[in-house]
Amino acid sequence: MTDTTDHCRFAFTTRPYLAVDDTTGDPIGLDDLDTRIRWLLDLITGAETELLTRLWHPATFDTLSAGRDRDGRALPKHGHVVAARLGWAPTYPDGVYVPSRVSRVVTGQATATLRTSAYRDTAIASLSARFDPATGRIAPPAGGEVPVPSGFARGVRRQLLARTRRADAAGASTSGAATTDDAASDAATSDAATSDAAQPERLRITDIQTPPKVTAMARLSAADKQLTELTVTDRTMVLTVKLPTTATPTTRAQWRAVRLTAALPPHLHGRLITAWHLPTLTLDGRGLLLRCAATEAVPTGDLSSATVAVGVDWSPSALGAAAIATDTGDGLVSDFRGYTYDDRGLGIKLARLQTEGQFLHRKAARLRQLAENAPPQVRSELEAKIAVLDENRTAVGAKRRKINRELAFHFARQVTDYAVAADATMIAVEDLATLEPRGRGRVSNNRAAQSARRKAADALAHTAARVGVVAVTVPAKGSSAWCPGCNEELARPKGYHDAWCESCRLGGNRDRVAGVNLAKRALLGRGAAVRTRAGRLEIRTTEHAPVRRCRDKTGPTPGRPRHRRVRHSVPAPTPAEGVNTLKPRPAPEASVWDTVEPAASDDVSGSREERGSGPPGM
Repeated sequence: MTDTTDHCRFAFTTRPYLAVDDTTGDPIGLDDLDTRIRWLLDLITGAETELLTRLWHPATFDTLSAGRDRDGRALPKHGHVVAARLGWAPTYPDGVYVPSRVSRVVTGQATATLRTSAYRDTAIASLSARFDPATGRIAPPAGGEVPVPSGFARGVRRQLLARTRRADAAGASTSGAATTDDAASDAATSDAATSDAAQPERLRITDIQTPPKVTAMARLSAADKQLTELTVTDRTMVLTVKLPTTATPTTRAQWRAVRLTAALPPHLHGRLITAWHLPTLTLDGRGLLLRCAATEAVPTGDLSSATVAVGVDWSPSALGAAAIATDTGDGLVSDFRGYTYDDRGLGIKLARLQTEGQFLHRKAARLRQLAENAPPQVRSELEAKIAVLDENRTAVGAKRRKINRELAFHFARQVTDYAVAADATMIAVEDLATLEPRGRGRVSNNRAAQSARRKAADALAHTAARVGVVAVTVPAKGSSAWCPGCNEELARPKGYHDAWCESCRLGGNRDRVAGVNLAKRALLGRGAAVRTRAGRLEIRTTEHAPVRRCRDKTGPTPGRPRHRRVRHSVPAPTPAEGVNTLKPRPAPEASVWDTVEPAASDDVSGSREERGSGPPGM
């Protein structure tokens, strides 16, 4: 019998509302729990920082890039096993006792960071070998080199330019102190330096970067039942984890198991979850936060039999636009109508918050410059102002993250409903790795670059998988510049947002034409789709076939959800004398917050405002 289900992993957050000592059964206050969690995170953060500093040398990245240990065996995928095989062990302050399972958490997190840095080290070595200090440019890659994203290459170029300026300044100060007696030796040294400069210097990540800053968290996935255990029922989850009873535990008895009870978010009730994974422990402004993951059984999507596809183009003016292409057997057809997502004003709010955050960042940076040479009394006043600015900037960032998440899932829900109404079994999304906002000015490019496209793409893949629709990534190059019919460059007779082909007589909105191109690429390359290590489906080749305009309307009309009345609405003004009040007037549109069911946002269930002996709402 053929299996008709697949598995999809997703993440959610929750907070414990009850903590109990697992040995004695005595309750533990949530404030005391936060203190013990902070002790655990301080031990992990200190050990991880020391381990990264000790391993920050080229030999570490050579070993990770080769993927082989000293005996030539392939390195395993689990980070703590890699660290044990290579002899990487964390160190703690003298007299402090830490269980070996906590050390596994430390080495697992440190190895994951070093593996990411190993990729950067290889890219930096390749770019620095092609960097010309005289012109400040990086030569094109030769054959056989791993391609590097353009955004990453620009960042490395800035680092190399800064290093060159520092070297020139140091050389100028050294040469200024030289005497006339050393003229001959200076000339010889200059000739040698010139000959060395002819060969580009091959730098490593350790030459231009310091070890990355460690985030205070504990990924319990590297541990086993000796440190932590997870049990999930219908609406609650119970996490048992060993925590220190003091900031500097010296014996095994000062590590005691604590049983944490948290409520599952309402949107997970009744879903077919096949596996629950150990969470990550973090602390935020409200206390302990559990970042959890789970695996859900979803219907299996069949790419080979797909005949209708929805193409999603990331729009600079809106979050995205969608269009449909259909394979009729005689060719590809589309009505070129499409659907443009309406964020209902949230994009304007995000732009305002971004501008406010950038202003706070610039002001705090300026005050730090003034505080460097200020008198002690003035410096203390400036540092107090800087602390307030940093706090406000953190609050602005939290607002942006919340809105971006709600916006991403609302967009995913709308596009998925659009695909289901069109009987589409495949959604084609632009490859974000090759997508770069440019050509629209500094402010617009920066705003488009910081939009939540990656979060929206992940939300779309997960939401579509729950209804049996497969999300696949396709190349983005030329999707809004080439004609779907003849594959020639499109004209812009009415400006940037307009596209028209004189030969095929096809065109319309630029983003919707791009959606037709993306859907076409998905239908033509559905047999060559590959699955990445992250589990995503990708089509890496671009094929062409003419798309004809269909006279009949093949795409569905996007549904508009009815808005319920806003709770705190502005009262209607009293009509003036002589004004006809019988003429109907449309009600003001409500916000997106009134139409979307909240899903696993930062405002999670099980908060400390809901203390009690049982799960909230029971």
